[in-house]
Amino acid sequence: MTTQTTAPSRNTTAFFAQAGISFAVALGAMILAICYLPVDPWVRAFLAMTTLFLTSSAFTLAKCVRDAQENQYVVSRLDQARVDKLLAEHDPFRSVS
Repeated sequence: MTTQTTAPSRNTTAFFAQAGISFAVALGAMILAICYLPVDPWVRAFLAMTTLFLTSSAFTLAKCVRDAQENQYVVSRLDQARVDKLLAEHDPFRSVS
């Protein structure tokens, strides 16, 4: 009655590159749109600051989600190790004195 824990899935290099390129393109398009927007400099500064805040918040959220998933994986591995230890130490033919 052993259960196998699956290793966390790893992203390929191509997936990582695609994510990085799409992020760079989206951020670059937003920066160009802010630069060429026909508004006052104060409005541009506000939009640029908002873009910076949104970008840093997205990175923070991604890190929190990743940390939560890694923590869940570690806890499940510890639970599995405890169960395996209990099963290994259990002797059903041991006499109770």
